[in-house]
Amino acid sequence: MDLLNTLVDKGLRRESPTREEALAVLATSDDDVLDVVAAAGKVRRHWFGRRVKLNYLVNLKSGLCPEDCSYCSQRLGSRAEILKYTWLKPDQASAAAAAGVSGGAKRVCLVASGRGPTDRDVDRVSDTIKAIKGRHEDVEVCACLGLLSDGQAERLREAGADAYNHNLNTSEATYGDITTTHTYADRVDTVNKAHAAGLSACSGLIAGMGESDEDLVDVVFSLRELDPDSVPVNFLIPMEGTPLAKEWHLTPQRCLRILAMTRFVCPDVEVRIAGGREVHLRAMQPLALHLANSIFLGDYLTSEGQAGHADLEMIADAGFEVEGAGEVTLPEHRVSARGDGCGSHEDAGGCGSHEDAGGCGSHEDGGGCGSHTGADGEAAGTGGCGSHAGGGVCAPASASTPAPARPAEEPRTDLVAVRRRGAGTDLAPNA
Repeated sequence: MDLLNTLVDKGLRRESPTREEALAVLATSDDDVLDVVAAAGKVRRHWFGRRVKLNYLVNLKSGLCPEDCSYCSQRLGSRAEILKYTWLKPDQASAAAAAGVSGGAKRVCLVASGRGPTDRDVDRVSDTIKAIKGRHEDVEVCACLGLLSDGQAERLREAGADAYNHNLNTSEATYGDITTTHTYADRVDTVNKAHAAGLSACSGLIAGMGESDEDLVDVVFSLRELDPDSVPVNFLIPMEGTPLAKEWHLTPQRCLRILAMTRFVCPDVEVRIAGGREVHLRAMQPLALHLANSIFLGDYLTSEGQAGHADLEMIADAGFEVEGAGEVTLPEHRVSARGDGCGSHEDAGGCGSHEDAGGCGSHEDGGGCGSHTGADGEAAGTGGCGSHAGGGVCAPASASTPAPARPAEEPRTDLVAVRRRGAGTDLAPNA
């Protein structure tokens, strides 16, 4: 296919495709999806080899967000029965981070719900960063705390943060349809603040919110212009109790095309498969590793993810290898351009799993579970899905036989489960 050959050539030269070429990738048929994956895979391997970077989320403060992001289970007015708790103490967050690091995570993403941090919140997070770095000197720490005020990015960097995540999520033209309590320009401003402070910027998108192909291309081209080191691609997890609970329009093939388009537009950037990969890619997750060079390990902010050991087996079975702590993620030209920033010793990814409004990028957080509201993050309540030994997302406890096939756009509540373990609970995490 001439289109794919052209895009591979451009990707190897770090040349941007045209908008028409990017749209053409999204318009390819399911019959051509393997050709699309193979072509984008050449670009991925050229810049990142067969390495897969593992990232781990720690939800520092869950629920009760004053923002109204429609995709988010932590949003204002959410009825999603998620965990709710206030700030984890530094030792609690450090212990949670240790679980991810022991599972192979190279980066820990510290996320907190809310519009943005107060100066006191920055102090709290700074103490947490120092606690984590004290236990794991080489681990990368990315903060994801929402909209930043002047000087806050610099303070996080001084505390030892390597990166800051804040997702654009969707195109500027449609942003007002998703969120009304802040603007697209506010998000761009926060990414620029992270850049200016010398933090590695991480910013991505959420697919599956009813957007058009043009919207997807718009946001990915906007991301290229912002030049983050990491672009997390989230696939909407339609959480019950949120306005987008019935938005089930993605297929595994469409998710692969979206990842491929992102790789062609951002060829030398860390592309991370973030929230929703288990729900929407399902059995085709291994193919996505040929497009993205980074994933989250274990659970997300407010929803269950695939078991950590299943992720590691999937990576090995697909012929990839986990990136080591001593390896540099980004290509040399990007590391050099960042000077002494995050890319200089580890890489420069970011959080990016679309589960919360402030945006580490794992889009699931949000509403309230009632009994799980312990002060200082010590949530009461147990429950959950145990260790996920089967390696998938939780199914209802009553399900003893496979669910029958359903139309693609019918809600699949059997594929989404609220997180009931890890940070903010007394149960071991899924790392």
